[in-house]
Amino acid sequence: MTLQRQAGVSLWRQIAQTLEGEIKAQVLAPGRQLPTEAELAERFGVNRHTVRRGIAFLEQEGLLRVEQGRGTFVQERMVDYRLGKRTRFTENIEKQSRIPSGEIVRALTIAADATVAKNLRLRKGAPAILIENVGKVDGRPISVAAHHFPAKRFPDIIEVYKREKSVTRGLSHYGVVHYTRQETRVTARLPSGNESRLLELPRSQPVLVIEAINIDPEGRIIEYGWTRMAAERTQLVVQP
Repeated sequence: MTLQRQAGVSLWRQIAQTLEGEIKAQVLAPGRQLPTEAELAERFGVNRHTVRRGIAFLEQEGLLRVEQGRGTFVQERMVDYRLGKRTRFTENIEKQSRIPSGEIVRALTIAADATVAKNLRLRKGAPAILIENVGKVDGRPISVAAHHFPAKRFPDIIEVYKREKSVTRGLSHYGVVHYTRQETRVTARLPSGNESRLLELPRSQPVLVIEAINIDPEGRIIEYGWTRMAAERTQLVVQP
C-alpha cells in the first residue's frame, strides 16, 4: 500500500487511520495479533519508527494493546463483570450477548489451611474441596477462580461439577438452589507466573483479586473463593 506523501496528513497518521478503519470493519478482529513492525513498515513503504508512532497513537486511543515480548493486538471489548448479592459468571457474560466457557485447572480434596478454614468456618486441617478453573469470554481467558467447599456437606461436588460444568448447577444438586454473596473483597496485584500463563497475560499487567464468601438461605457458608481477573479485560460493576 502506498501512502499519500503530499496529502497534508502525516504518514504515521495515515497508517493509524488505515488500521483504525480495518479494526472498525473487523478486518482486524478483536484479539487478533497485528503483523510485526517490520512487516507493517514494508506494507506501507515507511520506516519502523513511523509505524511505531501510528501504533502508539492507536494504543492511546484504546484500539490496540502492546504486550512486551508478545506483540501488538487488537483490543477486545471490556467485560462488565457485575458484583452483587447474586454473582454468577455465566449469567454475567450471557447478559452481554457474549459466549462464556471454561476449563478445569485442578480439582481435589485438600486439608484446609488457616485461611480456608477461617472463611469456611472449619477447623484447620479439615477436608475441603478445591475446584480451580479458567473462565473464558468468547474463547479468551479473563479469570482464574479457586472455589473451596466444605467436603462434609458436598462430598462428591467434583464429579458433579465435571458433569454439570457449573458451580451453580453443582450446588443445586445438593439442594442449594439459591445462594447469595455475604462478602466481597477486591484488591489488585501483578500476576504470578502460573496466572500469567493461564490468563495469557504479561507479568507486567495487573490482575484484580476478588475474594468472596457465599451463603445458603439459612446463612450457612457454602463456598469461599478467590478469583484473579485480567484487569485490562474486565470492569467490575458493583451492585447493591
